[in-house]
Amino acid sequence: MTAWSDPVLGVYCERLDASFWAEPANAATNAAFIMAAAIAARRHRGDRPALVLAAIVAVIGVGSFLFHTFATRWALLADVAPIQLFIAVYFCLVLRRIVGLGAFWAVVGTSAFIAAAAALPTLAPAGALRGSLGYAGALLALIGMGAALSLAKEPWRRSAGRGLLAAAALFAASLAFRTLDGPACAYSPVGTHPLWHVLNACVLLALIEIFGRARLAKVAAKHH
Repeated sequence: MTAWSDPVLGVYCERLDASFWAEPANAATNAAFIMAAAIAARRHRGDRPALVLAAIVAVIGVGSFLFHTFATRWALLADVAPIQLFIAVYFCLVLRRIVGLGAFWAVVGTSAFIAAAAALPTLAPAGALRGSLGYAGALLALIGMGAALSLAKEPWRRSAGRGLLAAAALFAASLAFRTLDGPACAYSPVGTHPLWHVLNACVLLALIEIFGRARLAKVAAKHH
């Protein structure tokens, strides 16, 4: 029987043992998530949904720090769960605010997305792309939603769509660094995972910015 306190080793280049500071770069770069959360919260103080997203980003930073220091099964859950929560909440909020769906259909759409995203990794061999397939659903959703919104009639929706496509491109780059961490071990003891942290924090900040600006643009369009 596997215990929650069992160590999770051999995942990243930096970690050669189970000690707390075995991954200094991976641990330290989680500060990028805290910074992104603080910036987003300051820029969107009056936007409660955006503040919820910013709070989740802060939790992502804490959870990831825990995993890159404690490196146990419970810490792995603390690392993964907030990321998946952000993806689901953001998808639902975008369906509500930018796409314009009602609450019921936004929840239905989000549920369908979660099911499809969860099924994607099962279509490939276990361990393919070092677990990055778990984020394929989020990337495809950004591309699909961004492309659809880019064709919308309203200029503010088109702007949001272009923003989502740009965020998707940055997210793809960050996923590449996450995936290349294993092969990079032969060339660098640090690997490329820290770059995943930094770029992903930028992606999350950009997504909240797109979401927050859409609210202001939507209000401005109504009063134009």
